[in-house]
Amino acid sequence: MTDTVVIALGRFLPDARRIAAFLNAEVIEYQAGIFAGVFPKARQIVALMSMGIVVRGIAPLLSDKWTDPAVVVVTPDFLYAVPLVGGHHGANALAKKLAGLGLTPVISTATEATGHDSVEGIADRSGCDIVCRDSTRAVNAGILDGTTKVYAIPGPGVVLAGPDVSILVHRGEYTVGIGCRKGVTDVEVTRAIEEALAEAGIPKDKVMVYATTAKKCNEAGLCNAVAAIPANLIFLDDDTINAQVPATPSRAKKIGLVGVAEPCALAVSKHRELIMRKKVFSKVTIAIAR
Repeated sequence: MTDTVVIALGRFLPDARRIAAFLNAEVIEYQAGIFAGVFPKARQIVALMSMGIVVRGIAPLLSDKWTDPAVVVVTPDFLYAVPLVGGHHGANALAKKLAGLGLTPVISTATEATGHDSVEGIADRSGCDIVCRDSTRAVNAGILDGTTKVYAIPGPGVVLAGPDVSILVHRGEYTVGIGCRKGVTDVEVTRAIEEALAEAGIPKDKVMVYATTAKKCNEAGLCNAVAAIPANLIFLDDDTINAQVPATPSRAKKIGLVGVAEPCALAVSKHRELIMRKKVFSKVTIAIAR
């Protein structure tokens, strides 16, 4: 199955094939239960049928706007392309692309509908991912109100950000949580990162961000090693770390934390899925999530 799928009632298949040719997509004829089969596999879905059919079909499948596919409904009269879900996550862009077939995109997300940018749009154009995803609602509301400011910080630097601040970093699929002993050297941290990534089969350029506890913000060896990659190192507060459920017990309970490497990797990950449980490399502990 391709990333983009066009689903249509049988009577609309000729128009569906036009859309598919334009998008280099796959065409599937609608049948009961089709959305359940396509939803986990497709990144974008174009549905050529009434919106009611689509709503009823996808409603039980929706889980998270960051992982659900973008869904655009094309009206049966072949006049409008309506982003139904995932407007900020590909559906708006897909609807606008379909304007190339003469369709009129109907955009309802508040930022774009009123001629403003969204933080997700800024991230996409910049080739970045958003670390603190829960911040986007407040940031987009601030964009509408004219109170959100954008800062570019080339670094090196340290940013202390609140929950309503969206942090954009190098785009990647994986997050690396790091714990270390006091006084660790940058050589020891570098070696641990390289060994862990090699074991997991992950290139460095696929790592979105590295994360550790704020208690390690003065650990020069850790900071220098990540800066030398170069990559982003996020320091997480205790509440953020303790909100996670690590896979393995940790002695970090002595310092009031449920863990360090695993919960830090999970907290900033996209899918909250550990692909490497914490592993000790001399004085450094590494966990990897996606």
